[in-house]
Amino acid sequence: MQPADNHNSKWKGSREAWLNAAFELLLESGVDSVRILPLAKRLNLSRTSFYWFFKDREALLDALIERWREKNTQGLVQQTEAYAESIVEAILNVFDCWLNSELFDSQLEFAMRSWALQSSEVSREIDVADEARIEALTRMFVQHGYEALAANVRGRTIYLTQIGYISMKTQEALEVRMRRIPAYVEIFTGQAPPPRELRRFHARHGYEPEGNVQERENIDK
Repeated sequence: MQPADNHNSKWKGSREAWLNAAFELLLESGVDSVRILPLAKRLNLSRTSFYWFFKDREALLDALIERWREKNTQGLVQQTEAYAESIVEAILNVFDCWLNSELFDSQLEFAMRSWALQSSEVSREIDVADEARIEALTRMFVQHGYEALAANVRGRTIYLTQIGYISMKTQEALEVRMRRIPAYVEIFTGQAPPPRELRRFHARHGYEPEGNVQERENIDK
């Protein structure tokens, strides 16, 4: 059931508002904190208004799972399918996910995997997502000429490396990660990334290597 008019929506909120608040609590404190009363307090709404948008707490949790699917699994798969003239360009498209939370939210991924430890249903969802993501990475390598087994091993290696980063809550300064990117690309593809590809990748993420900054400063002088 939806609110009848704008006046009612002010005190009932909206489905998106309830879902966003639940999303925030999941990231902050885990799934156990995602409960109707704390959400109502956070939104400054009555608890009963929740039921205009969700049948019960389980329906809200199902909506959170769906949002994660759309955000992270679809985001990653779409990046594997983005236009690329070479496997190096394709890999850098995927690496966009690790640096842009709009494409792939690592904090959300960690929260979901933590949730899976106490929910067999969510654990199954994680298994399905892992398979879909690895299959997408495998297809990407196959499309760029790699034999099926090698494509799968490379895809798995990329994916499991990043999930390891997430599970261990590894933090890297942007400068450190960018310095490592060329080596990662070469390990995963067997090809060194051309400078022009790295420049495009750096530009997408607002990064400029220190050497380039110094060179530009010298020119300006």
